[in-house]
Amino acid sequence: MNLAVFGTPDGGLLVGEGPFEALAGPPENGVAFYRNDFALSSRAPWFVPCKVEQFERGAFPDHLSSDLPEIEWEDPEVDPFAEIFTEVSDSIRSGSIEKSVPVVTARGRLAKGTCEGLCQILAAGADPLRPYGWIDGKEGVVGLSPELLFQLDAGTLHTMALAGTARLEEREAFGVDEKEIREHEFVAQTLLSKLSDLGATTRHPREIMDLGRLVHFHSGIDVELTEHESIDRLVRILHPTPALGPLPRTVETLSQLIGWRQRLGCPLWFGSPFGLWREGAFEALVAIRMISWRGKEVQVPSGCGVIEESRLVNEWRELRLKRESVRTAFGV
Repeated sequence: MNLAVFGTPDGGLLVGEGPFEALAGPPENGVAFYRNDFALSSRAPWFVPCKVEQFERGAFPDHLSSDLPEIEWEDPEVDPFAEIFTEVSDSIRSGSIEKSVPVVTARGRLAKGTCEGLCQILAAGADPLRPYGWIDGKEGVVGLSPELLFQLDAGTLHTMALAGTARLEEREAFGVDEKEIREHEFVAQTLLSKLSDLGATTRHPREIMDLGRLVHFHSGIDVELTEHESIDRLVRILHPTPALGPLPRTVETLSQLIGWRQRLGCPLWFGSPFGLWREGAFEALVAIRMISWRGKEVQVPSGCGVIEESRLVNEWRELRLKRESVRTAFGV
């Protein structure tokens, strides 16, 4: 099975079936899916399906409507993360970075059913989460992302700053938490700085996004582009978002982060751009809140922004909360 799924703004799904034609750039017409890894290493990240179907909210292809799988989970140990957390904190104290985002991954093994059954959850339409998925033979990924990398339509770019996390019951205190606000402002101000050269920017007020069990700070940002910009260039400007990447973002600090991710066993696709090109308009999600699998091996990654005020026990708790929210959303 070869399949790509992208949630549309109206709550429906656009489903492309393979085999896919891989291209270096988007086609002039029609539909293509954009998929790259976190390091943007693919030279042909555009995938043109042989068949496309549009489904309304709640609907999904019949041949994917199977039972949810049963997965035996093994939670990650804290020691490897604690080692990386110390290295990140040392780098912050030395002044080489202000922030970085290590990723911890919980692993499981398929005990019953198939992971393709997780795809039915993508049709549920749980706003503001946007569903996405990619299945390639015996491996795949499904996710419900709250984060838009960017939307490009008629010369206007829409993006967002999404950073700062708390449990729903902590919402009131979260709204005035200086550490969480500072982390969010790191992200928002960095985005504004990156985008200011592209055109007139408008930042919308910081709000709290409710994701059920979790809440995040959210600020919308719009840019009226002064010139035509290629999607590839915009992806490289905006990815990784400051919420998932290092600050400042340089070749050296990004390489450092990728090294930390590798040591912690982070899936290559976590936090990467996943997009849809349709008749000249483009929209890309940040591939987070995901479950990935290869054969019977299943993974749920989660990341946390480490800044000077961060404390190990709090970040470890945040990582667990994010993983639990994903497993709850997918019924596993």
